[in-house]
Amino acid sequence: MEIINTSIEGLVAIKPRVFEDERGYFMESYKESFIETQFPEIKFIQDNESKSSYGVLRGLHFQKFPYEQTKLVRVIHGKVLDVAVDLRSGSPTFGKHESIILSGANKLQFLIPKGFAHGFVVLSDTAIFSYKVDNYYNSDSDAGIIWNDSNLNIDWKINKKELKLSEKDLNLPTLLKIEL
Repeated sequence: MEIINTSIEGLVAIKPRVFEDERGYFMESYKESFIETQFPEIKFIQDNESKSSYGVLRGLHFQKFPYEQTKLVRVIHGKVLDVAVDLRSGSPTFGKHESIILSGANKLQFLIPKGFAHGFVVLSDTAIFSYKVDNYYNSDSDAGIIWNDSNLNIDWKINKKELKLSEKDLNLPTLLKIEL
């Protein structure tokens, strides 16, 4: 596995080794010893999976203290634009975001540390999205930032008229109005 740094410290992409031939492919999608060596503070405890159709935008979500979550996300089938926003207090990149295309074809993974908001939009007909977390979900700690916050200026790579959002995600506050 190869670590690819982003412009935000602590936020990385992971590129697995993929062995392909005429029969298909094989890859290690997760290796505990690799995570323990590279990121000893992380201990994943749960896997989650979702399926979404074209234009579905989920996010930008985060969990407040003490239920913050580190996530290791990937796309098994399809293609998404995945976005992480730095919400770490005192971080020189607070309020900045990084985006990456994750797909079943490129097999990249995105390691999103605690202290980040996270969201994605589906760019293919459907996408199966998988992620590991290091803390359990707590509904009282659930929070988020509105997807089109002008302070973030995220290019979602899709026509806004084609977006499909939940009622919850349509009513999230801006970055300047969130409580951390």
